[in-house]
Amino acid sequence: MPIATPEAYAEMLDRAKANGFAYPAINVTSSQTLNAALRGFAEAESDGIIQVSTGGAEFLSGTTVKDMVTGATALAEYARVVAKKYPVTVALHTDHCPKDKLDGFMRPLIAISAERVARGEDPLFQSHMWDGSAVPLEENLSIAAELVEKCAQARVIMEMEIGVVGGEEDGIVGEINEKLYTTPSDALATVEAVGLGEKGRYMLAATFGNVHGVYKPGHVKLRPSVLKEIQEAVGAKYGKEKPFDLVFHGGSGSLLEEIHEAISYGVVKMNIDTDTQYAFTRPVADHMFRNYDGVLKVDGEVGNKKTYDPRSYGKAAEAGMAQRVVVACQDLKSAGTKMS
Repeated sequence: MPIATPEAYAEMLDRAKANGFAYPAINVTSSQTLNAALRGFAEAESDGIIQVSTGGAEFLSGTTVKDMVTGATALAEYARVVAKKYPVTVALHTDHCPKDKLDGFMRPLIAISAERVARGEDPLFQSHMWDGSAVPLEENLSIAAELVEKCAQARVIMEMEIGVVGGEEDGIVGEINEKLYTTPSDALATVEAVGLGEKGRYMLAATFGNVHGVYKPGHVKLRPSVLKEIQEAVGAKYGKEKPFDLVFHGGSGSLLEEIHEAISYGVVKMNIDTDTQYAFTRPVADHMFRNYDGVLKVDGEVGNKKTYDPRSYGKAAEAGMAQRVVVACQDLKSAGTKMS
């Protein structure tokens, strides 16, 4: 299937919320990790979301070029070609964009989509994330109000974050403190600033103890009930059940019951990165250890071309990551729910 149209993406999110599941949003950094994500979705018979961060986009452009817009555009165009060979619908998304990278990443990509839409084409990406967690809430919401309008004009859904996700991702560091938990007042202020869809559709990453990366049990306490509290507070004021389309960030190491509880409160998207990174790299490490004298020309020998050919370990890496994507679909209950 081709990449999701704006209408198909909206339908994906609506179906997830109505039927009690969420889509894995898989971070990719290369054509091969993209292929692994597509393969995983297809094997799970799940639609899904593929996303690229600022660092991932920079890497995709080439390690000496380091241009985020170039890398993101290249990924989106490549995805449009290869995704047609898979029997699932996939949306493209850009992950965390902090304030200092808006002019070099999110705003130019929105402008590209606006130009495409003006020509009668679909937007380049289906959604973009503004990460205002590092600035005061008032400033966060002011920027969000500007961006949601521009996204709507480009037929793109905005994602925004209120509260802070702990840990580190692509240089964005969130301290582990009380800001890890979004409050009902934060949520009410968000609606006052960006509305409930009438100014443009958006997804909300409300924090409930989330931390990027891998952490040991007890390092941080997830409280999915925070999501219930903000949905009820806003829902009571505006007369709408589960008014927010919620996003779960920093889910590595989460208990399955915590994930399912979060979904029950309106989570429709869960970011997956650390776990799939490991699932991709682990088979490569295994290949290198098992074929040490083949991948290295030890003591002047010639090695074994079949083992140092990148395709030999790349196939194993793709298979390993694809299987982890299948597990994510099963955990989020999206397996077997594809639209096509």
